[in-house]
Amino acid sequence: MTELSNGSASLDQEPFYLPVADEVELFTAAYNQRLPILLKGPTGCGKTRFVEYMAYRLFRGECADARQKALEYPLQTIACHEDLSATDLVGRFLLQGDETLWQDGPLTRAVQDGSICYLDEIVEARKDSTVLIHALTDHRRILPIEKRGLILDAHSDFLLVISYNPGYQNVLKDLKTSTRQRFVAIDFDYPSEPAEAHIIEHESGIDASAAQQLALLGTKVRHLKQHGFDEGVSTRLLIYAAQMMVAGVRPHRACDVAVSRAVSDDPEVQEAMQAVVMAIFPETEH
Repeated sequence: MTELSNGSASLDQEPFYLPVADEVELFTAAYNQRLPILLKGPTGCGKTRFVEYMAYRLFRGECADARQKALEYPLQTIACHEDLSATDLVGRFLLQGDETLWQDGPLTRAVQDGSICYLDEIVEARKDSTVLIHALTDHRRILPIEKRGLILDAHSDFLLVISYNPGYQNVLKDLKTSTRQRFVAIDFDYPSEPAEAHIIEHESGIDASAAQQLALLGTKVRHLKQHGFDEGVSTRLLIYAAQMMVAGVRPHRACDVAVSRAVSDDPEVQEAMQAVVMAIFPETEH
């Protein structure tokens, strides 16, 4: 996959993704009906990779038509943050020499091209950004561009996908009911232990035995909720630990820097996680 700094992805190679439930079938059915999709799940559980995988299947796979396969960038990904404005999504006027030129934003490009637009962690965006997408999520499928006095009709292939992590929501950063009820929702969670081991092995190149140990570590750490954290370690961090081990870092130290210290700054939490690491990787380190 070739990804530009603006979030456009060419998807020239199929991203690796291991389905854990019926998410592929649900996403495909929603896309066929052009229903906007909300992905809900903890950080690092594979939501973004899943969207990349589905974009490849739908725009590069056997079922894609010639126009979809020819589309240079079938996926526009926007990492939402508190400064993300409607202008960042839609576009802005820029001065170039003596001219004032309009530059489309990633949402506008997706609407016009008929690609997938993915707003990652939508609750982090400003409220004006959230309101902007409402007209794209019902029968109208339009995008108003006030600065140009235009209303764009979404291309028939366009699909809007958003995600958020319910575990981190609070009073100030929650997805409003008026927004949430415009989407079909697909729940995500961490994969089963055998599936997670397979993912770790594939993504890092570590041997199967060590991958299984790391997957077990993930399971054990996620059961430590009483120690002050709700979600535990992400699959992403377990892959990081595996990559550190592949690079020659000993298991205890690799898990320390990629898991224990990454998940929490609380010394007691770190100590509890390292105790789990010691039980799973019992070799003595000198």
